Amino acid sequence: MLTISKASSAMAAFPCSRVRSGLRVWPGVRQLCFRKGLLYGFLRFLSTPLKTLRGASRSLRVNQFCSVVNLSPTLQIELVPCLRDNYAYLLHDVDTGTVGVVDPSEAVPVIDALSKRNRNLTYILNTHHHFDHTGGNAELKERYGAKVIGSAIDRDRIPGIDIVLNDGDKWMFAGHEVVVMETPGHTRGHISFYFPGSGVIFTGDTLFSLSCGKLFEGTPEQMLASLKKITALPEDTNIYCGHEYTLSNSKFALSIEPKNEALKSYAAHVAHIRSKGLPTIPTTLKMEKSCNPFLRTSSVDIRQSLNISDTADDAEALGVIRQAKDNF
Repeated sequence: MLTISKASSAMAAFPCSRVRSGLRVWPGVRQLCFRKGLLYGFLRFLSTPLKTLRGASRSLRVNQFCSVVNLSPTLQIELVPCLRDNYAYLLHDVDTGTVGVVDPSEAVPVIDALSKRNRNLTYILNTHHHFDHTGGNAELKERYGAKVIGSAIDRDRIPGIDIVLNDGDKWMFAGHEVVVMETPGHTRGHISFYFPGSGVIFTGDTLFSLSCGKLFEGTPEQMLASLKKITALPEDTNIYCGHEYTLSNSKFALSIEPKNEALKSYAAHVAHIRSKGLPTIPTTLKMEKSCNPFLRTSSVDIRQSLNISDTADDAEALGVIRQAKDNF
């Protein structure tokens, strides 16, 4: 079975990028390798275009996906474009057939994807209460009888919620441990879902590629603390966020740190793959640490660009960066 991921993801800014479980992916080459101890083996796989999902597909122009083998654990992740620029994610455990969806903005694209593979839906995972992340909850729950999972803080704001979770809770998706991380800042009840065995985290609107979420209900201090939780994870963690914002984010990032060579390379890569209508997600934590201005609040160049005092702490710097991004 194949784990579904996108072709030409943000991880592919360099010739080879590492995914957890020793998997290495060369986008566009239709080849991968894995390492076990000191022995190397090669497997071939097919990169097959999938039918463009209706609705969001016309604005996102996501017309091709890449199937990538993930040997352990047996978790599949499939990107589902929704609305104008949202991503929902279908999760499938190969061993049990358990299926979940993260942040279904709308029901129809998710139903289409499930029907295509003749699958049921067991769980709906919401990172926060905003409608563009929960808009499909009611219809999907009614159609499939799926259980809705979200933050205890948002128990009164997430439609159809059945299971409430708190920071540090460990929940099992079939045989896969899921660590719940409270990541407020964008909203007060925002959580992220971390799958340590697979090396992936679903960050909703807390961390994007090259940006972070707007501070609708939180403070710079809260957002900084949330981002520090995420950046404490292994650098090869794959980040699945809620929106395809990377191209516009890259323009702002370059405007305040134009000498960052890693950023310039990544921005060029992002522009190239977006011109082909391909998604930039997942990104990796290593990439974000090198390029994302909201993870680089101590950068001298960024501080000079935005006239941030040398004595300002990181939270104050993040607040200035966020205001500059809002006005960009």
